[in-house]
Amino acid sequence: MYEVTVERGFSSGHYLRNYKGKCENPHGHNYKVRITLRGEELDAAGLLLDFKDLKQVMRPVIDRLDHQMLNDLDPFTEINPSAENLARYFYDETNKQLAEMTGGRVRVKDCTIYETDTTTATYYE
Repeated sequence: MYEVTVERGFSSGHYLRNYKGKCENPHGHNYKVRITLRGEELDAAGLLLDFKDLKQVMRPVIDRLDHQMLNDLDPFTEINPSAENLARYFYDETNKQLAEMTGGRVRVKDCTIYETDTTTATYYE
């Protein structure tokens, strides 16, 4: 099994519904997202997926969230924009694009969202 990992950053605002504490108020984070891909077969160039291609796959998801109030964007109008839910969102959206790009040869292994340098949430299946 092969794995490749890329990290990217974005900044967004959010607030947590049904939460008692400071995070129920609008605030922002300089997030970092780390996505690790997995696959059993390399391509003709000996790569699981070129790092630039993984960055390209992540770009539309990041561009949609960067400098936005997450609570105003689907699916976060319905679910809380917690780090856990953001990790699942990136996992699902990235997997959709990878399926089209690689025909299922490459999948997301896991996705970690850093809300701060010391606090993370990870989603995997």
